[in-house]
Amino acid sequence: MEAALRLFKLSFLLSLILGNSGVIGSRTLPDLASGPGGKFPSPCNRIECPTYELVSSENGYEIRRYNTSVWISTEPIKDTSLVKASRNGFSQLFYYIHGKNDKSQTIEMTAPVITQVSPSDGPSSESNFTLSYYVPRKYQADPPPAKNVHVQRWDTRYVAVKQFDGYVSDDNAAKEAAELEESLKGTDWGKAIAKSRETGGVGFSSAYTVAQYNAPYELFFRVNEIWMSFQIDK
Repeated sequence: MEAALRLFKLSFLLSLILGNSGVIGSRTLPDLASGPGGKFPSPCNRIECPTYELVSSENGYEIRRYNTSVWISTEPIKDTSLVKASRNGFSQLFYYIHGKNDKSQTIEMTAPVITQVSPSDGPSSESNFTLSYYVPRKYQADPPPAKNVHVQRWDTRYVAVKQFDGYVSDDNAAKEAAELEESLKGTDWGKAIAKSRETGGVGFSSAYTVAQYNAPYELFFRVNEIWMSFQIDK
């Protein structure tokens, strides 16, 4: 356990260094891989990911319909930096899947790890960051509980998605989110996102979500996504 944690911390530190350099770890993304129910990001060929159906492929983004799913989430972390908050949240999730839970179960890694980004109340420049780990299907019905994390149960939802490569930084995450927001302006999808933010609910009140599919030590062909979740009135 201690050796694994040291490796994790070292690889995470490497990811921060490389991500800030903007040189290594940024190459053209490979094609999405075929999977049941839709087109999955290529890391999902070798690691379990939540399933979805591809509803529409627009200019620079996709609309997906995700099935019901269960996630383990941190409590909101207040910070001015997504990268710094992620460093904190990733450690909590790492301990959880390596047995620091009420059943002392070691659970397989999945993808993506997501970070919901929500503005703080009041004049503070800080945001609230909630990191979540997708629970493998065999544990979805009864994920082991643990201190300092909680279960998020997602109903079926729609998500507008924009992919980008390299390591996630505060600057590129905000830039990609702004570009997705601009692309959605005036569309029915954009209107549905705005309405869902107003009504709230798990995952809908966030300004955006950053999804990361690769381990920190994977230098090339990294896959990241910006998600904006919404519901459609029936």
